[in-house]
Amino acid sequence: MMKTKLREYVKVADASEILGVSQGTIRTWAESGKIPMQKNPLNGYRLFLRADLKNFLKQVESSRNQHSKQ
Repeated sequence: MMKTKLREYVKVADASEILGVSQGTIRTWAESGKIPMQKNPLNGYRLFLRADLKNFLKQVESSRNQHSKQ
């Protein structure tokens, strides 16, 4: 199993910029399991893998494309 580097993670503010939604939306989605999240055991900050955010964007795009074709 590959070890994930800390620089591959972003905090809520960066995740909100990447996904183009508010920080509150990021927190809501993370708590509901819509996007994967880790919590830093030292300070409790929510952390998101950049790759997970990119995959989420792809899923949203795919879903939009399918709905627009109907």
